[in-house]
Amino acid sequence: MTLAIVLAAGTPAAGLQTGTGQPLADRLATQWREAGARDVRYAADLVELAELVAGATGPVLVSGADLVAHTAVLRHLATSPVGPTVALVLTDPPGAGRTSVREERGQVVDAGPAQELADGATGIFGGAVRVGVDDLPTLAAAARAAATGVGALAGGMATEEAPAVDRLFAGLTALGTLTFAHRVRLLVAHRVSDAAGLAAAESAVGAVDEDRAELRLSVKEKDDFFTTYFVSTWSPQVTKVCARVGLGPTAVTMISVVFAAAAALLFATGDRPALVAGGVLLYLGFVLDCVDGQLARYTRHFSAWGGWLDTMADRAKEYLVYAGLGFGATQAGFRWGWALAVAAMTLQTVRHMTDAWYGVLHDEAARRPKAVATGGGGIGDRLNAASNRVQADTGSVSYWLKRTVVFPIGERWALIALATALFSPRVALVAVLVWGTLALAYTGALRTLRARWMWVPVLDTVDATLHRDDGPLAARLPVLRAVGPLTLAALGALGAAGLLVAGLVGEPSGPRWMVPVAFLVLLLAGLGAGAAHNGPLDWLVPAALRAGEYLFAIAVGVIGDVPAWLIFGYVFVLTLHHYDLVARLEKRQAAPPLHGVTLGWEGRSALLTIVSIAGITSFGMATLSVYLLAAFVASVVLAWVVRPTRTVRPAAATETVGSRPPG
Repeated sequence: MTLAIVLAAGTPAAGLQTGTGQPLADRLATQWREAGARDVRYAADLVELAELVAGATGPVLVSGADLVAHTAVLRHLATSPVGPTVALVLTDPPGAGRTSVREERGQVVDAGPAQELADGATGIFGGAVRVGVDDLPTLAAAARAAATGVGALAGGMATEEAPAVDRLFAGLTALGTLTFAHRVRLLVAHRVSDAAGLAAAESAVGAVDEDRAELRLSVKEKDDFFTTYFVSTWSPQVTKVCARVGLGPTAVTMISVVFAAAAALLFATGDRPALVAGGVLLYLGFVLDCVDGQLARYTRHFSAWGGWLDTMADRAKEYLVYAGLGFGATQAGFRWGWALAVAAMTLQTVRHMTDAWYGVLHDEAARRPKAVATGGGGIGDRLNAASNRVQADTGSVSYWLKRTVVFPIGERWALIALATALFSPRVALVAVLVWGTLALAYTGALRTLRARWMWVPVLDTVDATLHRDDGPLAARLPVLRAVGPLTLAALGALGAAGLLVAGLVGEPSGPRWMVPVAFLVLLLAGLGAGAAHNGPLDWLVPAALRAGEYLFAIAVGVIGDVPAWLIFGYVFVLTLHHYDLVARLEKRQAAPPLHGVTLGWEGRSALLTIVSIAGITSFGMATLSVYLLAAFVASVVLAWVVRPTRTVRPAAATETVGSRPPG
């Protein structure tokens, strides 16, 4: 049950009368109820607030009594999916005693008097915060400390200088609570201190069409070029229709999967009308992929299941399309159609792994400003400053180039649709591979330089064994501490790549004796399983391990003369397993229920080695594919149907700026 507390202490505006003659504090209490709070209480002071928090069993919403806002602003704060603890942040000028904040990547990394933050302030605390269950003890401690003027009050705020809610939030931040910022766009929220300010704020609230603003707010504030100009210009109208007919975000997600699957089937046929129709369906499927997120934001229907499903569906749809393109290219007489599809899927998965872990790295660096400051003005520092300038210059040519060159999903789907409709599936796959490779080289080079500047040991703050996807064999290997885990993982991947090259350029069924040798090289990566992952580039370890396992499996399939479609299917099942781990990292979920039965990257590779030596590679790969797919489906059922996965509070680095809604 969500508890809302209106804190009037130290707020002269609490007794002001609104335009309807209702005290401002009472109107706020009514708005909190309309925003979804099941229980609304008043707290005369911080001591009483601490007592109320101590008895809470669910999230707690706290606001001062000087906030004038649309009810939708409070509802958005109460239902925000970005994290357990979220604070309202405004662009109002700092007032007497008001707490200023400094944000990095959507996180509040500092809070206190404006003079203490100097030029680092990015806004002011909006007088309202939602605090997650795990942070409630810290909230109570901050309240007690602020009540006595003793403890971690940022900048040494004196009791008489600030409203109680400001001192409370400054203390909460100073105690290290991970807090995400909720910005107000299109709607109105202001903190007031007198009758004139109250009247002006109420007038501003009344001038906004709340429903129209909420529909526009359902569109992401910053999206990619294709999505911004070719989808989001009309998708909100589809979103509104879906809301009116009662379709939920999950239903829209599943419809988008049907569209993508239909496009894949049309791409597989190979004739021109089918290719054009497939391109159209793929575009419409992407529109629906955006609509599911917009619908979630518009209706405020968020769930861990919906976010997880959206992540998994996005990848499944894209890789089904690759399968259709691979089949279509093969049917058109191109020998390497399936090979291109497998290569595109492998490349994109490795790219996503680097994207996910670099995001974790960057979020962790934002929470550790001292670590960020070690750049000393080097090239990483300059690159970071340049990147921030470009990101701030919204709408400029450089801004759009930066967002487009990384080959985001909208641009990928647009390229596939156009290249297939105008040319052929083979051209589409080659285009995806070329652009994807250039994007990986560009982002990899820049991120490597910036990561060396940040020097944050990301994998030391999470369950490295889980996200490495180590199995029982890797856990029992000795630890080679003289060589870093990234070097070992890279060596293993190079060994697998060498085996693949040998299989491709040698005899149709290459020498099987090379498989166990390559496996032993791959197994070098396991020697780093128990080592500290605290190098500046160790965030690349999961991606290197994925590359090594996929390349090894492909090579074993090539040498064992396994049908190309079966190799694709096996790698596809592996990607589902690994995207499940990444989705859980981003959504702050526990490990999959049946993670232990998936054998780990080295266990699966060992089985492939055995079936290769035995000469039953096709049978072994097919059997292992079915086994892993069954384990994945059973794990999904256990996690989301039988016993829904509990949201967990992991180490700080596992918490990224998103438990993002779909789309």
